[in-house]
Amino acid sequence: MRKFIRKIEKNRVIPYAMLALSIVMIIAGVMRDEHLVVLKKAVNICLECIGIG
Repeated sequence: MRKFIRKIEKNRVIPYAMLALSIVMIIAGVMRDEHLVVLKKAVNICLECIGIG
């Protein structure tokens, strides 16, 4: 029973750790202006699809 309880406690930590890591990565990407790079690539792909770019 103790092993089962420890397993449940470990499983509770993993989602919060992943959430924290995701937030850190989003902040790092925004600080490096990666969102602008992604937007530029998305615009180019859309323009290519309709035959303008």
